[in-house]
Amino acid sequence: MQNYVLTADQIIVRLIAAVVLGGIIGFEREYKSHPAGLKTHILVCVGSAMIALIQEEITWQALHFATEYPDFVGVIRSDQARLVAQVISGIGFLGAGTIILSKGAVRGLTTAASVWAVAALGIAIGMGYYRIATFSFLAIMVALTVLSRLTPLGKIKRLEIQFTDLEESKQFVESYFKTHDVRVDTVDFEIRRLEKTNHRLFHVIYHINLPRNFDEFQLVQDLSESSEIKMIRILQ
Repeated sequence: MQNYVLTADQIIVRLIAAVVLGGIIGFEREYKSHPAGLKTHILVCVGSAMIALIQEEITWQALHFATEYPDFVGVIRSDQARLVAQVISGIGFLGAGTIILSKGAVRGLTTAASVWAVAALGIAIGMGYYRIATFSFLAIMVALTVLSRLTPLGKIKRLEIQFTDLEESKQFVESYFKTHDVRVDTVDFEIRRLEKTNHRLFHVIYHINLPRNFDEFQLVQDLSESSEIKMIRILQ
């Protein structure tokens, strides 16, 4: 016995909505070169919508079966939240794959959160909760795009520098920071000895907060003018 509550048109509309909304969020992530991009977000949103559609069909078929065969009411069990709950918990494994720990810096947390949010968005679409899906989509896009522009916070970066003269280079770098309103939060310091010359090489990582709209490339170019600085780069 089969009793399809959802029409083919309803299923198609919900899956298309999952592709479009998930794709827009994925495009924003891919445009900013984050680990999970367009295809990943589309598949997560569509997959979550599919699970919600399946769960809805199972629920209504169970109700229809119980109506036709009331003697089996005590036997039939259909928890409408069971499958969708597994999506929410299971998607955490996929989101964890986007988190990268590199040289003490954690990247990908926002993308992991967006994957999790897109899964919830897909569930809302699959269940036919279009108002929830619409407002949720707008909230996600605001969080990913608008908030970063509205907040007056600067950019936090890690600046790696190697130099041979400690006092002169340190004074040059700190003077530049002070002149351009670059705030230093913490400093990691390491001294290495060059094998053949026995000279010391100073390796410093500055955790800095750059003013808003500060040109990172100009920072590197300006500091590289010092002849004592042997290497300089911005760590992500």
